[in-house]
Amino acid sequence: MRDPSLIRYLGVPAFGVMWLLALIACGVFAARVFQLIAVLRSARAEPRWDHLGQRLGLVVTNVLGQRRLLDEPVIGAAHLVVFWAFVFYAFAFWWALLRALVPVLPIPYPDEITWLAAILETFGVLGLVAIVIAAVRRYVFTPVSLERSRDASIILVLIAVVLIAFLTGTGARWVTSGHQGSIIAAGVGRMIARAGVSAESAAVLYLWAWWIHMVTVLGFLAYLPSSKHLHLLAAPFGVFFASLQPGILASGTEGAARVRDFTWRQLLSGISCAECGRCDRACPIFKGDTDLSPKQLIHAIKDATIAASKGANGEWRALGNRIQPEQLWSCATCGSCIARCPVFNEHIPLVVEMRRYLVAKGEIPARLQDTLMSLSRYGNSFGQSPRGRAKWTAGLDFAVKDAKKERVDYFWFVGDYASFDPRVQLVTRAAARVFHRAELDFGLMYEAEQNAGNDVRRVGEEGLFEDLRQRNEASFGKAQFAHIVTTDPHSYHTLKHEYANGNRGLEVAHYTEVLDALLRQGKLRPQTRLNIKATYHDPCYLGRYNGVYEAPRRVLRSLGVTLVEMPRHRDRALCCGAGGGRIWMQDVQTGERPAEARLREAANLPGVDTLVVSCPKDYVMFQDALKTTGLEGRLAVKDIAELMEAALH
Repeated sequence: MRDPSLIRYLGVPAFGVMWLLALIACGVFAARVFQLIAVLRSARAEPRWDHLGQRLGLVVTNVLGQRRLLDEPVIGAAHLVVFWAFVFYAFAFWWALLRALVPVLPIPYPDEITWLAAILETFGVLGLVAIVIAAVRRYVFTPVSLERSRDASIILVLIAVVLIAFLTGTGARWVTSGHQGSIIAAGVGRMIARAGVSAESAAVLYLWAWWIHMVTVLGFLAYLPSSKHLHLLAAPFGVFFASLQPGILASGTEGAARVRDFTWRQLLSGISCAECGRCDRACPIFKGDTDLSPKQLIHAIKDATIAASKGANGEWRALGNRIQPEQLWSCATCGSCIARCPVFNEHIPLVVEMRRYLVAKGEIPARLQDTLMSLSRYGNSFGQSPRGRAKWTAGLDFAVKDAKKERVDYFWFVGDYASFDPRVQLVTRAAARVFHRAELDFGLMYEAEQNAGNDVRRVGEEGLFEDLRQRNEASFGKAQFAHIVTTDPHSYHTLKHEYANGNRGLEVAHYTEVLDALLRQGKLRPQTRLNIKATYHDPCYLGRYNGVYEAPRRVLRSLGVTLVEMPRHRDRALCCGAGGGRIWMQDVQTGERPAEARLREAANLPGVDTLVVSCPKDYVMFQDALKTTGLEGRLAVKDIAELMEAALH
């Protein structure tokens, strides 16, 4: 069989034509990539070169291994096959292109090497099966937010053409070579022969397949930086430069509106996006019929970045009104989008950056504005006098130490809802009695405690967050304690990661972690087995943000609780909808609210009559949802502290 690169067309050798096509394709590709890189370079700096070993590990497991995609087994396996087909075919293409451009090189074409041809043929067949699965899913059983776009169709067709062209070429080679080749080549070759193609015609068919394969890949190369599959280039870098602590926000910014106001990593989220819609399907607010779509938010950033790369205005407000303030204020910052994104895009930092911009412009929802005023004036979101923060202790039959006046082992940072909401005060007193029963040496800051600022920071009021943090840290400096314990996961996260406790060597613990330790040490000895069948709700800021899953479950099992997991649990647990300051804003959802959906999920579990929580905001949201869902009397909402106290009697 003749070398395809040496055949002349109108007197011009094929390798000359290939040089022209390769230069055009590579030139278009390079120009677009350099334009995008220029935009990223013009954005704000953000250090992401730390812990190289951990970052390489993310690439191995999530790029090469596609770990996050495999949680949906069928489409995940199909995507894994297509990915590795892409890797091997890309490798073979550049090899073949080099051989075609420089025919004098003493190397064979990839399909002339038996072992490599066998790999390519195998992935060719598997890849076609995977593409059929992907097409059926996209166009027949279409998940929410997976678009049937022309761009997606073009990409599927291009990949299929590349694979079919290669397999056709191997089959044609089998016909012309006297039936030599692999089982796959023989199978394709027999189909070609049965179609009445002679050995001479098969040689021509091989040339056609060779050209179609090479030209299609070069066309794909030129098209790639302008298509939805730009993520094939950007996603590996997105994974490598992923945040190793995704729940911790950068400080010191005044918000973002234009492309250059964002960091380069935030812009990279846009061009890394695969548009798979997994973030939308995980988002509890999107499911409630609001305008918030994590995918569209990322896509708008992508549009702005691409527009800026072409010299257009990068103002996010100018993007056809793609992002509206109402969308940003809808976000509960639960982290589901980030946890499910296969390319590790970071939606929440983008939301917070734009919220900061709105706060700086004074464009804040009225109810949120009132709450921020209360926080600034009184240090709490209830607008209550600081002297009333510890009034809940009046219902106890023992005195709680003042950590400002005497040394304690544990300083209990109670938080606003646990201190001021009458419903949650019952739980707070139960926790205090449990601590007292275990002879835990604990105390309060009383009126010196301020809101920790977790939600303040996430609504974009960075200045107020810094003020609250400074007030709290000043109070901490006047007290003597070794540990901090809190019943509020929101406070837990911020105190643990966004305060200066690390410099003091302080340990911050959630109360379920303390209860778990006390049980194992024998300092808490349940007297009564509860013998109830319950399900446990993982709070976003305890579970997804901090990975605390086992301690609450161990505590419940030690009390005789039979745990039944909801379909969405641990890192996939559905948010109650209170986070990110949403509990301080007017409800904008027209459909089922997250707390209502969560209650129904729990109520549908056979034999389960109790939903167990470990967060004051969860307690409030689910108590309210009991009324709106009509599940009062069918399902009880209990905090772990209440169950622990009941088991101690």
